[in-house]
Amino acid sequence: MTELARIPAAKVEAGTAIRLEGGPDGVCLVRIEDEFFAVADRCSHAQVLLSEGDVDAEECSIECWKHGSTFSLRDGQPQSLPATQPVQTYPVRIDGDDVVVSDR
Repeated sequence: MTELARIPAAKVEAGTAIRLEGGPDGVCLVRIEDEFFAVADRCSHAQVLLSEGDVDAEECSIECWKHGSTFSLRDGQPQSLPATQPVQTYPVRIDGDDVVVSDR
């Protein structure tokens, strides 16, 4: 596994998404309470940044701001149209005070 991105956990507010450099499309890192999720930072439908979208903590999903497609943060699957293709998900682990995103 190769490390794609690393950030102090304290810099990621609960219920928010941030963009990190890494991977072919960047990484959209989301914190829901004390759990972290990482997906490719590009909507599979409109090719815009998912990190600029809204996080739904109850549904564990993120919404693309352009056309409203939502994606599961757990497996990247689209939850609503117009997107029909999933987004890449990445493994996340805690290393001391840091959140580390890796490729497969």
